[in-house]
Amino acid sequence: QVQLVESGGGLVQAGGSLILSCQASGIAYTNYDMAWYRQAPGQQRQFVASVTSNFNTDYADFVRGRFSISRDNRKKTVSLQMNSLDPEDTAVYYCNARWGPLYDYWGSGTQVTVSS
Repeated sequence: QVQLVESGGGLVQAGGSLILSCQASGIAYTNYDMAWYRQAPGQQRQFVASVTSNFNTDYADFVRGRFSISRDNRKKTVSLQMNSLDPEDTAVYYCNARWGPLYDYWGSGTQVTVSS
């Protein structure tokens, strides 16, 4: 059974930091590209950051320089270090694992709320 379990969300003041973590199980983790997405109320889910199976990273422009994604293949985790948080970063953050077009899994999300 595939599981992606996010943790680390919460309430933080503007300018603060949070670290999100996603624990994967039930997948051949080293094969998967891992990513974080987010969805704010009334908005579509949007890409935040990704790290491929080869450890290549990519970021959405609105988080570049503030967020950092990393993965630990031994622990089967992917983390998102979020710095200089802004109220516009408030959203539910989702972990995604993808291997080709057929294998695409999502976590249930973790809420991040940034107060002004």
